[in-house]
Amino acid sequence: MSLGQEGQRAIYALGVIPASLLEGRALPVSLQWVSPEMTVVTSMFLHGGFFHLAGNMLYLWIFGDNIEDILGKVAFVLFYLACGIVAVFTQAIPEPDSTIPMIGASGAISGILGAYVVFFPKHKVRVAIPFG
Repeated sequence: MSLGQEGQRAIYALGVIPASLLEGRALPVSLQWVSPEMTVVTSMFLHGGFFHLAGNMLYLWIFGDNIEDILGKVAFVLFYLACGIVAVFTQAIPEPDSTIPMIGASGAISGILGAYVVFFPKHKVRVAIPFG
């Protein structure tokens, strides 16, 4: 499934491009929808397709509510965003000249999973394996 020209434009305009964020390389004017710094946040709300979004939301649904119960709503949102921001820089710093956009909530979700392991180290997570 193709995102089409507008979808591709949105990914380049709202996804994190390390070369733009870290090295100050300018994007074409048609792609300058928000500042490079703002893409650190906007990129977390873009996904490459339905299954990318569905996978992230599944993990957020399974693990996120437990962490939200511990942290509270506001602290959970701040923690989620902080995890996403740390993930962006963790990926962007080793390749600061990359012009490939980074999108998705996987970094923020990974932080939520890490918090789950810290707060619930002995909990068992049961999964159904339909092809086993």
